[in-house]
Amino acid sequence: MLSILCALIAGLVFGLGLILSGMANPAKVQNFLDIFGTWDPSLALVMAGAIAVGLIAFRWARHRKTALLGEPMQLPTATRIDVRLILGAAMFGIGWGLAGFCPGPALMNLFTMHQEVLIFVVSMIVGMLLQHTWARN
Repeated sequence: MLSILCALIAGLVFGLGLILSGMANPAKVQNFLDIFGTWDPSLALVMAGAIAVGLIAFRWARHRKTALLGEPMQLPTATRIDVRLILGAAMFGIGWGLAGFCPGPALMNLFTMHQEVLIFVVSMIVGMLLQHTWARN
């Protein structure tokens, strides 16, 4: 129960960070990607801050056997860059650039009930199901 509560709090903090940084607004994300037009570099600062926090957290976690709540530490072990990784990253980037959403902000924006958000989330779920089906074969 404590791990569920901690996950909920972490998700709420993440969502609040997205709102405060403006990353829940797809126009802001698309302006970051429009380097020859209305470029907005603020997303780069948000990314740099997230990377800095992540580097510190992963470096600390790498030396632990258990998580803070006592569960076994489960860190990624894959180090190989392969076609699946490149295709997945490309698909994520294309979807992010076209829609202005990545999964976290999209789920958060579901509450707005805007048609664009609904289409993105349904497409994301269909894509996840297709990938899961393909990966099993």
